[in-house]
Amino acid sequence: MIRKTSLVLLGAAAGVALTLYATQPRMLIVGSSAKAAAADTYRQLNLFGDVFERVRADYVEKPDDAKLVESAINGMLNALDPHSSYMDPKSFRDMQVQTRGEFGGLGIEVTMEDGLVKVVAPIDDTPAAKAGVMSNDIITQLDGEQVQGLTLNQAVDKMRGPVNTKIKLTIMRKGQDKPIEVSITRDVIRVRSVRMRIEGDDVGFIRITQFNEQTSEGLKKAISDILAQIPNDKLRGYIIDLRNNPGGLLDQAISVSDAFLERGEIVSTRGRNAEETQRYSARPGDLTKGKPIIVLINGGSASASEIVAGALQDHKRATILGTRSFGKGSVQTIIPLGSGNGALRLTTARYYTPSGRSIQAKGIVPEIEVLQDVPEELKSRADTKGEASLRGHLKVQEGEEQTGSQSYIPPETKDDKALHAALDLLRGVTTNPAFPPNPKAAQAPN
Repeated sequence: MIRKTSLVLLGAAAGVALTLYATQPRMLIVGSSAKAAAADTYRQLNLFGDVFERVRADYVEKPDDAKLVESAINGMLNALDPHSSYMDPKSFRDMQVQTRGEFGGLGIEVTMEDGLVKVVAPIDDTPAAKAGVMSNDIITQLDGEQVQGLTLNQAVDKMRGPVNTKIKLTIMRKGQDKPIEVSITRDVIRVRSVRMRIEGDDVGFIRITQFNEQTSEGLKKAISDILAQIPNDKLRGYIIDLRNNPGGLLDQAISVSDAFLERGEIVSTRGRNAEETQRYSARPGDLTKGKPIIVLINGGSASASEIVAGALQDHKRATILGTRSFGKGSVQTIIPLGSGNGALRLTTARYYTPSGRSIQAKGIVPEIEVLQDVPEELKSRADTKGEASLRGHLKVQEGEEQTGSQSYIPPETKDDKALHAALDLLRGVTTNPAFPPNPKAAQAPN
């Protein structure tokens, strides 16, 4: 048996999960047509070699051979679909950090403002929080080097580093006349992909921002914290917010769906060949004990988010509220190319909801559509075009493509119409035929 190690990617942005594929060796019988096709392929490869050598020899300036090859690889992969690509070693490392959800760093959420790094908030119980870094602090220097002129990513890269190493931050703080210098020792930082809060005193709100290796455990803790704060007889239900969640790990999407389901298929993935089909099913045990659930989605909810929404929708376990999701229904496999060579990200399968629906270039349609009131100055940027608008996207196999959906979330909770619509349904202030859903009407898998 031949074993091939690879990585499975889901998400509009990035995300991987380690998996093993096992393939049996096959006996190949090559006919004349196959030989002719192979000969034609070799002619094309020879053509590539000829062009490569001519560029190396005659281009007006001496080209970088490695960049030529990388560009050729990217050109080949970009011609396939929007999600297949080559990742250089740094991009591959960055993706691994993102999907692990932990790294050596300081523990601050930052943004760029007027060319300087501004602290959005320190993360609780991290080196930055313990060192007294505060929200709205402006970081002007890192180890004595000016931040001005760096991109946000470059500044973040400088703040990350091996655990137990030190970095000195120079900070400008409102109300302080002189810069503050803080020396911080890096530690393991875990990205919080799940946040919870109590709405009123009777509804649990859970926000999932991405699907990384921390998400499943973060969800369990969030549910546990809600149950510790709201007596079961007073808890009206849960709101799961997946809006603008670009996706992530397949196994985490399955685990999150499983947390709310007692049984049944969660998702299936189907490759080029029928024998590559894989089905993933729920195990007994609903962490919410059957409490009502409303899932919020919008045009920025993609891939792994759509797996969760589709599974809970098909099983009639939750009511989906908001606007149509992004529509990314494909799976990418990350194939490492050896030490120092980066990795290949290749679309290898489509995924399907429990009822056999492909959401590729169509998205998940909510049972209850709620549009936000968008400020005039943001109306041109309030919609996400969706998978169907991407050049070279995989075409739908049945039905019509849909593109464009609102992805705006008001910064103030009081203005969030989707959230308030969900709260009103859970509290019985308003009614809708889609809530609560009827599990007996769930669609059977195809």
